[in-house]
Amino acid sequence: MASFEVIGKWLLIGGLTLAALGGLVWFLGRLGVNQIPGTLRINIPGGQCIVPILGSIILSIVLTVLLNLFARLINR
Repeated sequence: MASFEVIGKWLLIGGLTLAALGGLVWFLGRLGVNQIPGTLRINIPGGQCIVPILGSIILSIVLTVLLNLFARLINR
């Protein structure tokens, strides 16, 4: 079982990462970036459906690169 020091370190890294991501989203919202190009919007009488196609592709690429870098650092 992992020690409390290791668990605490990972919780701190995760929290700082979430705080940085939240700050970035907040900053982009203040700049007026409300939607990413490539978003499919379907309006129906009862509401609307939003499918962020380009945003999903970008997020997938970024997460793939980050997880591969993380895996390489772990397997030294």
